[in-house]
Amino acid sequence: MHSLLDKKRLVAFDLDGTLIDSVPDLAAALARAFNEEGLTPPSVEAVSGWVGNGAQVLVERALGWAFDVPEATLDEALSTRVYAAFLRHYGDAPHRLTQLYPGVADTLKALDQAGFVLILITNKPERFIAPLLSHFAIDACFSLRLGGDSLARKKPDPLPLVHAAAHFGVPANACVMVGDSRHDIAAGKAAGFATVALTYGYNHGEPISQSAPDALLDSLTELLSTSATPTVSSTRTAR
Repeated sequence: MHSLLDKKRLVAFDLDGTLIDSVPDLAAALARAFNEEGLTPPSVEAVSGWVGNGAQVLVERALGWAFDVPEATLDEALSTRVYAAFLRHYGDAPHRLTQLYPGVADTLKALDQAGFVLILITNKPERFIAPLLSHFAIDACFSLRLGGDSLARKKPDPLPLVHAAAHFGVPANACVMVGDSRHDIAAGKAAGFATVALTYGYNHGEPISQSAPDALLDSLTELLSTSATPTVSSTRTAR
């Protein structure tokens, strides 16, 4: 295992841009929602720069781009309609174009078998988590899944991470947050977790190294890359 996992017991993972490349399906759902309003859809590349703060913010950023106005000045009725349409279209096909990043399934299964508590903390609405994890056959790896609407606040607020650690009775210094964006790293640091950043994924066009994570990886498989043996305990509960 990677040396950063030494004496760690709980590992939290982001979803979009960390485990899965979901932008193609997000962009397709946005395109369908925009077409209903007669708006020009944004490109897949543009959408990749807007991902990370949840579905509603994604839609607002796209509409701000479409009308070239600050998001705070958007017509509320239009935003509500497009957001509802986006959720409907995305729910119809959340994994038609989405792909699991290389090595993700093997890494998760290896960590799970090693006894780590694995949890998922994403800003994606909770309703979409189960279909995606089930489609890629990685749902059994996670002992807890939290979406952006599962609690009162989402990343970069540390609340989901603090909640997860408390749920399993694991101290923050025995926890790790793994993600691809500054929001993951900020939440991890604020919660007292060690932080691992992945160089791929979506980070608003910024190098993730600027967030100063504890470890910077090019692939999730690097979590399994050294001979360091982590100290884990029987903290896991029945799923």
